Amino acid sequence: MLYPLSTLVAVVALWYAAVKIFHVPPYLLPLPGDVLRRLQEDAWFLLGHSWATVYVTLGGFFLSIIVGVPLAILLVASRTLERAIMPWLVLSQTFPKVALAPLIVVWFGLGLGPKLVVTFLVAFFPILVSTIVGLRSIERDMLELANSTRATTLQTFFYFRLPTALPNIFAGMKVSVAFAVVGAVIAEWVGANQGLGYLLLQANANLDTSLLFAVLVILLVIGVFLYYAVEFVERLVIPWHSTIRLQNVTT
Repeated sequence: MLYPLSTLVAVVALWYAAVKIFHVPPYLLPLPGDVLRRLQEDAWFLLGHSWATVYVTLGGFFLSIIVGVPLAILLVASRTLERAIMPWLVLSQTFPKVALAPLIVVWFGLGLGPKLVVTFLVAFFPILVSTIVGLRSIERDMLELANSTRATTLQTFFYFRLPTALPNIFAGMKVSVAFAVVGAVIAEWVGANQGLGYLLLQANANLDTSLLFAVLVILLVIGVFLYYAVEFVERLVIPWHSTIRLQNVTT
């Protein structure tokens, strides 16, 4: 923890020095102490909005896993299906999700549903691509070993192809969970009366910069926590993989 804490201390020190040296007004850039004070004074208020954002983030993230992994399996199993669907999936990622969010609200109305849809659209593509790459990264020797043991198609998938793909799947999940936080904020910008994205709009409209930075700090903490939560699960599920064993040796 020494390295990230040292970086944090350096960033806060530069932040404080820049405000003092250049006499930056508080409505442009508050002091770190003002942001910390705001976090302490409005702790319960911010916690309630944080829970709303975390709920949407996790919902969209798990939905992206439920849809992305099976879809990747189907695309790998059927070359024809991949040629028919994959170009449209890639094309869908070129549309800015901020522009699609109002249309989704028109289609699905207000409430939890459209927020989950927006978060899902932002988060599912990394899982889809990583799963496809992982399922195709199996070596020919492994397939020949499966054939030599007379393994069925399902046995080959569950005992050979899927374990090989798990590192790539978890890599996609770590990217996806970070994107899910962004997707939840975008969804709350469009149609919400709670959540950190909603607070960002309110703080920006009122030029409440200390609240704005407090929300950004909370979003940073949420993103980092969820990322390392996925990494923790990865260590439990695939402790045999070379990357995990190397991390254990270096730490």
